[in-house]
Amino acid sequence: MGFLKGRYSLAIAIGAIFGALGRFYITELTKAIFGTNFGFYGTFLINVSGCLLIAYILTLATENIRIISPELRLMTTTGFCGAYTTFSTYGLESKGFLDKEDITMLLIYWVGSAIVGMICVQIGVLLARRSI
Repeated sequence: MGFLKGRYSLAIAIGAIFGALGRFYITELTKAIFGTNFGFYGTFLINVSGCLLIAYILTLATENIRIISPELRLMTTTGFCGAYTTFSTYGLESKGFLDKEDITMLLIYWVGSAIVGMICVQIGVLLARRSI
């Protein structure tokens, strides 16, 4: 079992590398497109696409739609999605809106991320189920 734990750790680490790089480049791209004051657009995009991706992969695996090895499942969900999604940054950016007393943007960003994230989870499940 120790060997498997090592394989699982390696799979998670590999996924995390790509998740972190994906997060970095998407954030930088959105800043280049919209300006540095709008980096939260990248965080929003990352979080909702991460919701879609993790739901898609876990639905494929848990509903036996596709056979996914434990290593691949851990690489994509715990590794990639764990490093890719940015809840801590989301919290920090929400605090920034609060500090600026921009309650309108705080509520749009805060509630919008949760609602669109849940919608993307549902879409991920539906897409996985359709891929039979």
